[in-house]
Amino acid sequence: MIEDPWLVVPHTPEYTRSLAACHIACWREAYRGLVPDHLLAAFDLDHRADQWDRIREKNPGMPTLAVAGTEVIGFAATADSRDDSPPAPRELNAMYVRAAWYGTGAAHALMRAVLDPTVDTSLWVFEENPRAQAFYRKYEFELDGTRRAERFSPTVEVRMIRRADAPR
Repeated sequence: MIEDPWLVVPHTPEYTRSLAACHIACWREAYRGLVPDHLLAAFDLDHRADQWDRIREKNPGMPTLAVAGTEVIGFAATADSRDDSPPAPRELNAMYVRAAWYGTGAAHALMRAVLDPTVDTSLWVFEENPRAQAFYRKYEFELDGTRRAERFSPTVEVRMIRRADAPR
């Protein structure tokens, strides 16, 4: 059996800067054309690393990382839903993999690591991102008809929900 070239691990301090770099790169790779270029260009590595440090201190181990050597190649996280009237108790609030690692199974490993099959889970995804929506449908997420403006850009997001009792 061939071993995966990555490991799935919790976020620890030694990965913070690489996590920040991965986060910024993922946004630039996945959202070019969906998010205004000036917003993508404005990301600052030091600022983002500081934010990830604060998140890790508040929520030890969060997010779950896919690492190849010392490089973070992807990450995922779930938490209590942030919606005012949540349709599910949990929310997948981060799921990113570097484009060079698409199709390798890293994203699948992250989803297996963070999704609890016994708990309803929601997520928000850009409306104009059919690739991401198709990916989430593979994990039984379905659109629920809810839309909103994304917090940092004029892009519209749509909500998807995965029911615990969905056929697998």
